[in-house]
Amino acid sequence: MKSEIKTALILGIVIATGLGIMSMIFSSFDEEFESANMTLEENSMTKIDKSGFKKAPDLVGIAYYLNTTPEKLSEEIKDKVILYDIWTYSCINCIRTLPYITAWNDKYADQGLLIIGIHSPEFEFEKDPDNVKMAIEKFGISYPVVLDNDMETWKAFDNRYWPRKYIADHEGYIRYDHIGEGGYQETEKVIQKLLDERSTSLGIQMASAASLVDIDEFEHSMFKSPELYFGYKFAQNRNQLGSEEGFKPEQTVTYLESDKTNLHKFYLTGDWVNYEDSMELVSDTGTIKLRYNAKQVNIVTDNTAELKIFLDGNPILAKYSGTDITLENSLIVSEAGLYNIISSENSESHILEIQIEGKGFQIFTFTFG
Repeated sequence: MKSEIKTALILGIVIATGLGIMSMIFSSFDEEFESANMTLEENSMTKIDKSGFKKAPDLVGIAYYLNTTPEKLSEEIKDKVILYDIWTYSCINCIRTLPYITAWNDKYADQGLLIIGIHSPEFEFEKDPDNVKMAIEKFGISYPVVLDNDMETWKAFDNRYWPRKYIADHEGYIRYDHIGEGGYQETEKVIQKLLDERSTSLGIQMASAASLVDIDEFEHSMFKSPELYFGYKFAQNRNQLGSEEGFKPEQTVTYLESDKTNLHKFYLTGDWVNYEDSMELVSDTGTIKLRYNAKQVNIVTDNTAELKIFLDGNPILAKYSGTDITLENSLIVSEAGLYNIISSENSESHILEIQIEGKGFQIFTFTFG
């Protein structure tokens, strides 16, 4: 019995030793396999075929630099993921994107994201750096903003839209392009991906942000009035002025009351000078009337005036009053920019009348939401 026990113990020791050796061998294989997988993943990120991507153009023809200097911006751009936001401060579609863009700046600036606001003006007053400074303070913009007053950078990007976002990776290749509002989650995921690529390529340890910025997105009306332009050049090929007198370039026109209020057209009374981008009231008083369909109405104006707002012949009710209506149905415009005059829960059709007191009042456009 002792001999049999001894033999069994020896056999057990041999088997245990063998199993231990086998376990060590397989563990080594697993480590090598995992290491190989990590190497493959890293290579797949750093060796992306970028032959189909264009390089972001240089910023050219810049009139002013806000929140930065040319020298500082030149240094900041190096090895950064860059979001180029082409915008202008009186564009309602641009304004609605800004909460997301400023939130991304707060969230990712320390991780290698640089946001550059390319301010390409639609109207002449938007070229004034003091006006743009007031706007960036109003919207809480702390990232660099460059004034592309002659639209040279706009042309370098071959752009035709406000707003438009391009995202370039840390090597300068444009990897994403989005026109207009929306697509915020998709855009942020691209930012995260390109920041991960950057950190891997540069050998930087960065904490990945899996969560996305959560901001309620503006819900557009399915059927709404189109943007209405008061400048004869901007309104070219658009039949938007309902008054029988029509547009008369660079002339002062006396507009008389009309008995028509067709949808998506505006009607005037008073003496107005017709400019290529706007109209200016040269009589002491005047009116603008239109039938619209939307839940939000905005105007872009310049110079000082008091506006009285009426809806369907009555002073505007609180439930329809926009954020810039101050006293009852009054709106005081004192600086160039966009003013919200109608804001309601649902898209509705109404006749809007604006009674104006203020010689020199200038209006550029109506926009709707």
